[in-house]
Amino acid sequence: MTNKLKYILGAIVSVPLLPFLYFQGKNIRKKVPKLPEAKEPKGFVNGNFDTALNILSIGESTIAGVGVDFHKNGFTGALVNTLSAEMKTNINWRVYARSGYTLDRVCEKIIPKIEETSTDIIVVGMGGNDAFTLNSPKKWGLAIEKLIFLLENKFPGTPIFFTSMPPIKEFPAFTKPIKFVIGNLVEILGERLQTIIKDKKNVYYYNEVITLDKWSKKHALPNNNSKIYFSDGVHPSELTYNVWGKEMALFIKSELNK
Repeated sequence: MTNKLKYILGAIVSVPLLPFLYFQGKNIRKKVPKLPEAKEPKGFVNGNFDTALNILSIGESTIAGVGVDFHKNGFTGALVNTLSAEMKTNINWRVYARSGYTLDRVCEKIIPKIEETSTDIIVVGMGGNDAFTLNSPKKWGLAIEKLIFLLENKFPGTPIFFTSMPPIKEFPAFTKPIKFVIGNLVEILGERLQTIIKDKKNVYYYNEVITLDKWSKKHALPNNNSKIYFSDGVHPSELTYNVWGKEMALFIKSELNK
């Protein structure tokens, strides 16, 4: 089944749910605490190695570290610490991300503000807000193409790595109808991303569909308490950032070593 057909069928099924989703969404926003973005969005991992890599992380609230106090305790912190150890290199890192941004907003507001003129690795984490705003796979695809174009134009030859899509079906703060509609849509957007990048050089997508059950078994974590994975029922906890960042680092290493 094509992404377009999946989206159309999903939309047909979802239309009767829209009034309920609207009111449920309002109630969720009232109940979920508004957490700030993480502090100190740049740093240096000194592993006492002879070489150094430069890494930029770009994205929405998860890359902005919502749910932890400092970026070193969030996704990028786990990512660069793992990469430093695995690749035997020091790492200069910086985060460019904003909570609530869709891909279009990232292209418009973040990319032009990137101060660096060169970097070795770019990591992009998006998808949640585009799903929450019910963006179509077509619109998402156009925004992906635009983002890749802007990054390749700004940093020619630099590998671009897209993280896995957020596991919306696992969010404890969401109701079953919202998990169904938004959760299925974010997976469709992930499939669209995979289709777009498969023939592109130096662009990669970690296409794992995250489930807490699979993570729990893989990392020997308790799977009967989803709250340990989320800081507010929506955004990752420090534990989740740590696991997610490490997994992304190992994916990057494996692709670079091919």
